[in-house]
Amino acid sequence: MISVDSYRATVSDLLGRSPVTIVPLAGAAGLVLAEDVHAGVSLPPFDNSAMDGYAVRAADVAGAGEVAVTLPVADDIPAGRVDVAPLEPGTAHRIMTGAPLPPGADAVVMVENTDGGTSSVRISAAPAAGTHVRRTGEDVVKGTLALHAGTVLGHSQLGLAAAVGLAELAVYRPLSVLVVSTGTELVEAPNPLRHGQIYESNSVMLAAALRGLGCRVDVVRSVVDDVGEFRGVIEPKLAEVDLLVTSGGVSAGAYEVVKDALTGQGVEFRKVAMQPGGPQGCGRWDGVPVVTLPGNPVSVLVSFEAFLRPALLTAMGHTDVDRRRVRARLTESMSSPTARRQFRRGFYTPTEGEVTGLVGPRGGPGSHLLAAFTQANCLIVLPEEVTEVAEGDEVDVLLL
Repeated sequence: MISVDSYRATVSDLLGRSPVTIVPLAGAAGLVLAEDVHAGVSLPPFDNSAMDGYAVRAADVAGAGEVAVTLPVADDIPAGRVDVAPLEPGTAHRIMTGAPLPPGADAVVMVENTDGGTSSVRISAAPAAGTHVRRTGEDVVKGTLALHAGTVLGHSQLGLAAAVGLAELAVYRPLSVLVVSTGTELVEAPNPLRHGQIYESNSVMLAAALRGLGCRVDVVRSVVDDVGEFRGVIEPKLAEVDLLVTSGGVSAGAYEVVKDALTGQGVEFRKVAMQPGGPQGCGRWDGVPVVTLPGNPVSVLVSFEAFLRPALLTAMGHTDVDRRRVRARLTESMSSPTARRQFRRGFYTPTEGEVTGLVGPRGGPGSHLLAAFTQANCLIVLPEEVTEVAEGDEVDVLLL
């Protein structure tokens, strides 16, 4: 058997790094920036008013307070005006938030401290120089680094990119993934079930999980256990995708269609020292990376968390690819098979005032117990050398 950590590295190496592509800002949300972004303009690009009010020379209103100072209003400056005249001594300009500060002005009196006049204005406060003025480059200076390569592009990062004059960005391209579920026993809802059949769910789960990472996903559901049909359905699609992910057909039974179809085609099938999810496979088929997962639904989800999620995030440029790991005290005892890393569904509750929270398993260790996964918010991880843990023992927990 291969260790969980070794197999994780193998899957990650298989995918490598996604190509860099240029996308418009509207299509970049959630993607990872591939190149540093330098500001094409300063922010703000000019001195401007932080308030609706009056641009003044601070010296002209220094005496305002108990006795108001009255100044003639020589100009009106709305936001967006580009032909701003200088402010002459002994005058004021009415100014709106974001409007350019006129040359000669060094402060803004907010309108609440005036009578709001349009031909002349009574000012009842004495602002110091610089009051309510946004200086050029106060946020970002032209030519300086605005966004680092490796940044995950959220709404604020895209807003900054737009503000410094960019319409598109270089990002790591989202991976295109083909998801295939196999098994003659699988039926797609809402078709009626016959005895011996089950509803197909793996592709639904995998597709949702992959889309949640930003991947583009195509799905082929319920391929029967026939090597010829498997190859006939999948091979024409390989040229269109970056990764093929299959579920089912990789164990040691007599009808393991994925294993039968891909053995000798560049895909190696291994047993990983874990529970659930031991039977795994990966490699390249016609040059396309392939990751083959077991068929039981919990094995699929655990395998996704252990191998696919970190590999895909890494491939798409992310640096934070691991689930948050915390320590927690068990609310009941647990056992684990020898020489295997066990991943058990659990529910974690933080404990106020303590470093460690509490965690208890949800459902048994069976890889078919999908409902228990919906009640879990974490995976309890028991190392390979641990076979028994008692109530109150501390364990590692991966928060989902």
